[in-house]
Amino acid sequence: MPKFNSISDIQAAIRSGSSTCRSIVEHYLENTEANKALNAYVEVWAGEALERADALDRKWEENPASVGRLFGAVISIKDNICYAGHEVTGAAKILEGFRSLYSATAVERLLAEDAILIGRTNCDQFGMGSTNENSVYGPVHNALDPERIPGGSSGGAAVSVQVDTCIAALGTDTGGSVRQPAGFCGLWGFKPTYGRISRHGLLAYGSSFDQVGVLAHNPSDISLLLEVMQGPDDFDSTAPALPAEKWPAPEKARIAYFPQTVDNDSVDKGVRAVTRQYIDDLKAAGHEVAPVEFDLLDYIIPAYYVLTTAEASSNLSRYDGIRYGYRSPNARNLEETYVLSRSEGFSEEVKRRILLGTFVLSSGYYDAYYTKAQQARRVIRDRIRAIFQEYDFILLPVAPDVAGRFGEQSEDPVAMYLSDIYTVLANLAGIPAISVPAGKHPENGMPVGIQLMADAWKEDGLLGFVSR
Repeated sequence: MPKFNSISDIQAAIRSGSSTCRSIVEHYLENTEANKALNAYVEVWAGEALERADALDRKWEENPASVGRLFGAVISIKDNICYAGHEVTGAAKILEGFRSLYSATAVERLLAEDAILIGRTNCDQFGMGSTNENSVYGPVHNALDPERIPGGSSGGAAVSVQVDTCIAALGTDTGGSVRQPAGFCGLWGFKPTYGRISRHGLLAYGSSFDQVGVLAHNPSDISLLLEVMQGPDDFDSTAPALPAEKWPAPEKARIAYFPQTVDNDSVDKGVRAVTRQYIDDLKAAGHEVAPVEFDLLDYIIPAYYVLTTAEASSNLSRYDGIRYGYRSPNARNLEETYVLSRSEGFSEEVKRRILLGTFVLSSGYYDAYYTKAQQARRVIRDRIRAIFQEYDFILLPVAPDVAGRFGEQSEDPVAMYLSDIYTVLANLAGIPAISVPAGKHPENGMPVGIQLMADAWKEDGLLGFVSR
């Protein structure tokens, strides 16, 4: 059990005098060291975190009214989110030794409200993976069973919260990379509407999909962090002004679910049982939960991977061994500098996706693949929006199974891609979604997560509903 269950618990302890920012940071640093073998962190900023804690303690003593909304909150950030003066590598060799010249907008807004950043967490390279085995720093282990994966790509972020080394973590969600590890580790994981949080300072994977997300012990902390980080940004044209109206959580919700995502032999029977029980509990609480046919499920994964790999092939072209990051020592001329630096600096999975993306964008195949995928995305998004005309939320399992053992998916890329089948829907449609801890698998005891999705810009109602 964590020492503090929420940010409000931390702040109450400081107000009562039973704790200080420094003692809180020391507690988290002790847990970080004790759980080092799980490989959740690639770098811990111990000295810096303690210095900031001391400064915040002085600020509190001098004027308690002057502290920010996140005063005392210790937060980890994923190793693809920029923090000025600190290394950021995306867990890839191609960026080894690179220090960011600026901070992500999300990071700046956290610091402005007196959050304490404790370190950067391990992840799949450039966010490409569902198991957190695809990292130059080695795999991350699930604390509940170190022989199992924590999920990816924000696996390090999930484990950092799971083992009480911070109160919350920033991850990124391109196709479920916050919600899936949250589900596998028994946490709450949230992805907002595309554009609600600025992507400025985030190492790009799929620019029309990427979103900063939050992993925490409860939805109230997620709501607070969202309020701090959200809003327009001059550095990101895809972060527009927020809607003036808020959507309150419905007293009696209308919830749709897709029967083929639950009553399906390819879904683990334990996951089916927990999902069914969650649906029954919602009905018992007076909510309407109804099956809705959705015949586009088979198109979700193909459309997602065509589009994200196409965007990745463009975004990752900047890592060339010339401007910054890794440069191959074996290169003898300019052409070899490009070829060897990228060949040695990227993992097999990243190179696979770059090649696939380059192929679907190439002359003669652009219309056959990329254009078709864009059309499929539009049809999927329109169908989802039509469902929200009649229902408040959509319910899905987080994944067809619980956290697997190491090697089960990494040796079969297609199996890894298919593990995202229930999470990528929210990214294709650009809508908010949250992973809710729903229970434990009846046989192996591993956590099972359930997703709830809402229409675009309706985070308030979604977070309010799951907070009850």
